[in-house]
Amino acid sequence: MATRTPQRSALMSIRPRYVDGILAGSKRVEFRKRRLAPDIEKVIIYTTSPVMAVVGEFDVAEQVVGTPAQLWAMFEDVAGIDRDGFFAYFADTSHAVGIVIDKVTRYPRPRPLSDVDATARPPQSFKYLVTA
Repeated sequence: MATRTPQRSALMSIRPRYVDGILAGSKRVEFRKRRLAPDIEKVIIYTTSPVMAVVGEFDVAEQVVGTPAQLWAMFEDVAGIDRDGFFAYFADTSHAVGIVIDKVTRYPRPRPLSDVDATARPPQSFKYLVTA
C-alpha cells in the first residue's frame, strides 16, 4: 500500500488593507523578510485585527529574492503598498523577498483560525501547516 506524503502550506498573517488588494487582484506580490520553504505552493490568508479570520488562499507562482530597491523596481506597479511603506518595512535589512501571487481563492465566508490551525494562534509572520 502506498503512503501519502503530507503536503505543507503556509498560514500567513496579513493586514486587512493588503488582504483587500490581494483578493481584488491589485496586489500581486506579498513582501516578506524571509523566504518560504521551497515546497510551499499555497498560502492560507489570515487577516489580522479587526477582522481576525481566515478569508482565502493563493498559490505561490515564485519567490524573488533581492535588495529592497531591486524588488521595488520589479514590482512597484503591483506591490499594493506605497513606496514609503515598502522601504520602511525593509529599513533594517539588506534583502527582501517577493512572493509572487498566482491563483487567488476568496472563501465564501470568513473562517475562524481554528478551522485551519489547531493551536488557533495567528503567526507573527507565517507558519507552516501540514495537510493530509
